[in-house]
Amino acid sequence: MGSRFHVSLLVISIPILLVAAQKNQDFVALNSLKDAWDNTQPNWIGSDPCGSGWEGVRCTNFRVTAITLTSIGLTGMLSGDIESLSELQTLKNLTISFYLRDLSYNKGLTGPIPASIGNLKKLTNLILIGSGFSGPIPRTIGSLEQLVMLSLNSNSFSGPIPAQLGNLSNLYWLDLADNKLSGAIPVSDATTPGLDMLTNAKHFHFGKNQLSGEIPSQLFSSKMTLKHVLFENNNLSGSIPSTLGLVQTLEVLRLDRNSLTGPVPSNLNNLVNVTQLFLSNNQLTGSLPNLTGMSVLNYMDMSNNMFDESDFPPWFSALQSLTTLVMENTGLQGQIPVSFFTLPQLQTLVLRNNQLNGTLDVGSSYSGQLTLIDLQNNSIVGFTQRSGFKIKQLILAGNPFCQEIEGTSPYCGLQEINSTYPTPENHCIPATCNAHQLSSPNCRCAHAYVGTLYFRALSFSDLGNPTIYTSLADSLMKFFNSDLLPVDSVSLSNPTINTDNYFVLRLEVFPPVGQDAFNRTGIGFVLSSQTFKPPHEFGPFFFNGDPYFEGSTGTHKSSSTAIIIGSAVGGSVLVLLALLAGIYAFRQKRRAETADKQNNPFASWDPNKNSGDVPQLRGARSFSFEELKKYTNNFSETNDIGTGGYGKVYRGILPNGQLVAVKQAQTGSLQGGHEFKTEIELLSRVHHKNVVSLVGFCFEQGEQMLVYEYIPNGTLKESLSGKSGIKLDWMRRLRIALGTAKGLQYLHELANPPIIHRDIKSNNILLDDRLNAKVADFGLSKLLGDPERGHVTTQVKGTMGYMDPEYYMTQQLTEKSDVYSYGVVMLELVTARQPIDKGKYIVREVRQKMDRTKVGYNLQEIIDPAILGITLGGLEKFVDLALRCVEEVGAERPTMGEVVKEIESIMQIAGLNPNADSASTSASYEGANKGYNHPYTDESLFVYSGAFLPAKVEPQ
Repeated sequence: MGSRFHVSLLVISIPILLVAAQKNQDFVALNSLKDAWDNTQPNWIGSDPCGSGWEGVRCTNFRVTAITLTSIGLTGMLSGDIESLSELQTLKNLTISFYLRDLSYNKGLTGPIPASIGNLKKLTNLILIGSGFSGPIPRTIGSLEQLVMLSLNSNSFSGPIPAQLGNLSNLYWLDLADNKLSGAIPVSDATTPGLDMLTNAKHFHFGKNQLSGEIPSQLFSSKMTLKHVLFENNNLSGSIPSTLGLVQTLEVLRLDRNSLTGPVPSNLNNLVNVTQLFLSNNQLTGSLPNLTGMSVLNYMDMSNNMFDESDFPPWFSALQSLTTLVMENTGLQGQIPVSFFTLPQLQTLVLRNNQLNGTLDVGSSYSGQLTLIDLQNNSIVGFTQRSGFKIKQLILAGNPFCQEIEGTSPYCGLQEINSTYPTPENHCIPATCNAHQLSSPNCRCAHAYVGTLYFRALSFSDLGNPTIYTSLADSLMKFFNSDLLPVDSVSLSNPTINTDNYFVLRLEVFPPVGQDAFNRTGIGFVLSSQTFKPPHEFGPFFFNGDPYFEGSTGTHKSSSTAIIIGSAVGGSVLVLLALLAGIYAFRQKRRAETADKQNNPFASWDPNKNSGDVPQLRGARSFSFEELKKYTNNFSETNDIGTGGYGKVYRGILPNGQLVAVKQAQTGSLQGGHEFKTEIELLSRVHHKNVVSLVGFCFEQGEQMLVYEYIPNGTLKESLSGKSGIKLDWMRRLRIALGTAKGLQYLHELANPPIIHRDIKSNNILLDDRLNAKVADFGLSKLLGDPERGHVTTQVKGTMGYMDPEYYMTQQLTEKSDVYSYGVVMLELVTARQPIDKGKYIVREVRQKMDRTKVGYNLQEIIDPAILGITLGGLEKFVDLALRCVEEVGAERPTMGEVVKEIESIMQIAGLNPNADSASTSASYEGANKGYNHPYTDESLFVYSGAFLPAKVEPQ
């Protein structure tokens, strides 16, 4: 009976479904997309996308005209049924964008774009930024005659640029950057269209591909109205076409990082509107033409070419708008005229690796904005220093001038200054926020929309000037409010220049007062639509947003069977509808349950299995097992960088290019859920340049994995022992001591709550690509809440030789326990000896041998031979401080804040700038990145809880 009843209902429903499908082809197409995707919008229900107000869908006259689904976690493929949306004008932002600070792509939308997209004849905007699309760009896009904006950047498209794009006569914006496109740039002939036909286009963004062949001279003409030509990071060869000089609307030109040859065309001087010119890292030859016609030129980089040797061109001094000149390895010789330094907007001059000679004289009327003069490795024999000289950085290392004075001048070291900027709070106390929320500059918790801004061609170089960030933030605020999308505030942070010479900024946008979160599709597309125009000095940019907060909503693909509601046609149909409604409700419940598991990164934490509550994370993300599998090339042997006591370590590359180290627990090393939760909560709280950052973690499919930033130069212990091949002179050792102290000071005094490391040792201090120290391995760390300030009673854990004897005897853990361990590391820096070696304890050895009445405290016998024979400025004070750190009574030891101040004072005695990077202490940088075992392979870095307890503490 039941089966016959179901069959009867099916017979009745088939005509209804067919009629509804015929009446509403838009619904059928959208339903097909929904079935092809996971994580579609929760209100995509019912049979009328327009009448029901499906989120992200815009309608005109009851027809779908726009789909805008930005940063909502879509996965799947773009269905060919999309062609049925015949009125569609905008297909925008089907993107899962990535994390910069520090942050990664979620390339959930994969596969090719269907060729049937060419049937969407009314499409004006096709924006598919930062997804996982692959395969060739369909030639059929060339039939979208109304297309104005085509942005396919940051995907994995391959193959040639379709010549048919030349048919898009209305195209304004063409961005194909950051893909895997290859072949030549297409131009037209008698039978085939080409990009030279795009006379209305303002933007050609083709950088970061694999394009090859010559840049066709036919590509450019006086009819073109291009503003941005960005061809950087390709395999282009041949000469720069002289026809480029005909495009007088051009403002930004990037041809750097190719294989271009021949001279720079002299008619580029006709490009009177160019503000940024990048021709570096090619094989250009000949002499530099006079470019004084570029009267508004701000930024010029022609480094690493093969130009004829020549004196410093006098026409450089006529570029009155110039802020930055970079001419490394370009054959310049002679002297820099004093008049050049008077250019009113000059900020940065980098002329490394040339043959400039004579005596450097910047005069007394140099630009007030000048912050850096880098003349490393030239032939300069002198420097005329006038009274009132205040330029932040003058670098003359590698010149005869420094050799003659034996490097005693402050200008003979590398004095690089790290530029950092966080938007300041508006005179308020930062709020303590729940998970997924952030505190705004107005100290209000909300679900901010977060992403990364990439500026492709800056016209300035002083990244330490807060005014530039204020102007950008003000511009963003005006833009949001004028776009009828009011916001409470914006926050900018983590400014960096990446390896592509892009200026990268982290952006957080906070919803207005009274709102906890934005409408996801409301905020998601605003920046990616390129309607925001930053201050002109920032140049062209693109934006990638992180997946936005989904709350408790979200759906997951269920069945491909659609639920169609028809007109009432009698009692039997009403019964059918009631039955279908019940089935629909059941399926929606299952969808919601599935979505919770998919979208909640901690859904797999089961309190009944001792996994604790949901972790409270700050800045770290949950990776799926499949993501890490992909980023590590399926955990391949080529990505295997070692094995430790915890398990294997794999080198991974996130979609944004960030290198990471993935620590995968092996059987026997797996922790309980509560312990693992505590571990990641602790690690995610820590954000400091001298502390190793947790990028994320994975806790699924029986796996426990931690994802760290990749630190390339090993441990301090390896460098001191000679295993790494890195030579640490006294200056570098001082900087490593300072960096480590600052990291510990942050943990003790600035982290909230404070953190005691409990296992400071040279194996847990890593060295980055500039030999800056980073404190690692918080596996033994202890949070110190307010009720515990003073001490914590705990089981004794640590490493023999570094352990605080007071802590061992009393089991009372305080910050001073870390200070003791740090003092031992200081003595390692002086002696390069292990704390305990053949029955000798380093603390006792130093105390017994030192004689304060003699030079160097009479420690020559135990000082590391690698640093003997040179002046060890501040050695005595350094040893005094180390011995104060290892006092037997904790109360007599200094705090880490006091240690930082004393080491900064010691560095000044040694003639060093405490604010410079470690690698900048010497003109040579030997041994870095030699390819030795990665620091994460060291077994000691995998111990989450004490591996052993020492039987006794070595006597003092």
